Amino acid sequence: MQILRTPAERFADIPDYPFAENWIEIDLGEGLTANQHYVDEGDKDAPPVLLFHGEPSWSFLYRKMIPILVDAGFRVLAPDLIGFGKSDKPDDIDFFTYERHVDWLKQWRSKVEPRPAALFCQDWGGLLGLRMVAHDPDLFACVVASNTFLPAGGTPSPAFLAWREFARSSPDFKIGPLLDRATQTPLTEAEIAAYDAPFPDEPSKAAARAFPALVPVEDGLPGVEDNKAAWPNLAPFDKPFLTLFGDEDPITKGSEKFLIERIAGAKGLNHETLSPCGHFCQEDQAERLSQGVIDMARKAGLLT
Repeated sequence: MQILRTPAERFADIPDYPFAENWIEIDLGEGLTANQHYVDEGDKDAPPVLLFHGEPSWSFLYRKMIPILVDAGFRVLAPDLIGFGKSDKPDDIDFFTYERHVDWLKQWRSKVEPRPAALFCQDWGGLLGLRMVAHDPDLFACVVASNTFLPAGGTPSPAFLAWREFARSSPDFKIGPLLDRATQTPLTEAEIAAYDAPFPDEPSKAAARAFPALVPVEDGLPGVEDNKAAWPNLAPFDKPFLTLFGDEDPITKGSEKFLIERIAGAKGLNHETLSPCGHFCQEDQAERLSQGVIDMARKAGLLT
């Protein structure tokens, strides 16, 4: 297995993404390490907010939200998951597991910003972030979850099964056009190219192809028991927990009900189903999502 680094020139013309690069070394296990990239904007002493992206995007997805959150008074931290964005990319699909991704993101968190933080999570950012909340609830002041869930078996939707099969078998797995199809706001050619930028060839897409098969949506899959064990710790989380889901997202629409009904901190909040809003909600509703984070951080006393 090789650890790939996407050539820097692939990111030379990224639109509306003026953020400085930050790097940290992550222990991947098996004697391997990788360099993880992250955005770090705002005053380093300001209250932190963590922005966790999903599959197959990267921190570019948050380019519209980052300035709003910085202006509100946050230190904004948006990592590129291992295998995505500017971060290094193991080229073996079988190397990626749910548990490893959780561990790698925990390493990043503990080294970069160990203070209690607000969390915004979408897609796999929620599958990872909500596990982290369950494991260390004191490290999170509030949560805003969008188009995500924490599955522990069951029966997957036809839409998800189609996506999983496409990621596994499609010979033409183009990331940029995929993002464009999953938003309500049409992306420009430059934005589509920005989502393609991290993936110059097939080996660099190993994580992107691996992720859908790692979602524990069926009984017996790896991760089911870990998520079952996480729920008794996540359910009592009584700090503000807001859901803002997309009305036009066929993958996760309706999943917010399970979060609202089970998580203590979700009770009595103004949960919304946003429209127009596809799966990659950050493209469609950046201002509303950012305001949700600001409101929850103020409610939690993290932000004044």
